Amino acid sequence: MAAMNPVDLIRKKRDGKELSRAELESLILGLAEGTVLDYQLSAFCMAVFFRGMTPAETAALTHAMLSSGAVIDLSELPRAKVDKHSTGGVGDKVSLCLAPLVAASGVAVPMVSGRGLGHTGGTLDKLEAIPGFNVNLSLARFRTIVAEVGTCMIGQTPELAPADKRLYALRDVTATVESIPLIVASILSKKLAEGIDALVLDVKVGRGAFMKTLPEARALAEALVSVGTAANKRVSALLTDMSKPLGLTIGNAIETREAFAVLHGGGPADLVECTLALGSEMLRLGGVATTEDEARAQLLVAIRSGAAARVMERMIEAQGGDPRVLEEPDRLPRAEAQVEVPAPRTGFVTAVDALELGLTAVSMGAGRTRADQAVDHAVGIELMATVGSEIRAGEPLARLHLRSASHAPAFLARVTNAFAIADAAVVPQPLVIERHLSR
Repeated sequence: MAAMNPVDLIRKKRDGKELSRAELESLILGLAEGTVLDYQLSAFCMAVFFRGMTPAETAALTHAMLSSGAVIDLSELPRAKVDKHSTGGVGDKVSLCLAPLVAASGVAVPMVSGRGLGHTGGTLDKLEAIPGFNVNLSLARFRTIVAEVGTCMIGQTPELAPADKRLYALRDVTATVESIPLIVASILSKKLAEGIDALVLDVKVGRGAFMKTLPEARALAEALVSVGTAANKRVSALLTDMSKPLGLTIGNAIETREAFAVLHGGGPADLVECTLALGSEMLRLGGVATTEDEARAQLLVAIRSGAAARVMERMIEAQGGDPRVLEEPDRLPRAEAQVEVPAPRTGFVTAVDALELGLTAVSMGAGRTRADQAVDHAVGIELMATVGSEIRAGEPLARLHLRSASHAPAFLARVTNAFAIADAAVVPQPLVIERHLSR
């Protein structure tokens, strides 16, 4: 393919014109080869942010980014291969309990995950709270574990959609992360490279999500389903509430403990519901269940029988971790100090600010503001009350998990102010707001 002048392509998009498949392929090829410079790519991202992309452009960009690297071949696996992707939220540890649960129910789950950035947590950071767990495996080892265990969870390798890695880094520092065409191309170029048959998307909506409003989330879900379907994959998207944190923990080791509790038949109701809702979609797209009720019944059997927990143990062991953590969660990192946050008044919790708690957890060391930062797996925030809870003045709203109690004053007011307390109770909105399916 003859290289095109990137300046011409940037100008064309800046002026609101549609780029052809060949033009987008030329741009991504230049990105991969280093002939398109970072400041040119940044200008392109900003032009897309303001001008948008047509569905055809978004599909072409996704295909070009997918084609910039390898596609894993899992065709020899007899089971259907289905993955799940979340657009990111606070307290979202669903992947850790969902992947082994779905694998124990008859569907293979090859999962390439990411790290936390900004106020949202990352699956890889939670997995690395498990002593010895290795997320940096070769594609050959990844295929072997998926075949033998039913699921494997790794980070993005240099072979998979390499153009996305550079593009994502620039989006983060150029304030273009929220661009729907760029989000779609980033997510699907990586997910389609996994060799999957189907994909379930958890599109978060609310203050703790990147998509703050229902119209934004709906537009993203529809775009993801449309482009994924055009790539000949079965795709389903659920819009789920992220106005408050998911579950009762925010951090890495403490979220991992909570995910383990789900595999043992416990866990907070909203986390269990999110896991079952996404899992039932995965089983239906994977062809092992025909209705949601049938799928949920199969998932509950996998939990009650211990099959899901055993798959998790096998995956942890296969990836170099200590499988004993599932039955002995105290083997996970623990913070030295725990400080309770008292309620300032009596009443009912009417809102919990997911964004503020996510940012506070980052300030505590549980997350990062730059991709090269390390995280402290032990620290985090444990909610003692959530929306709908009745609370008395002085009772704990939350518990801070800290390296030292002396760190607490910096965070107490922020956590207290994240809780709204009123005289009358409110009814939390449903977790699953909408479904969007392949047509």
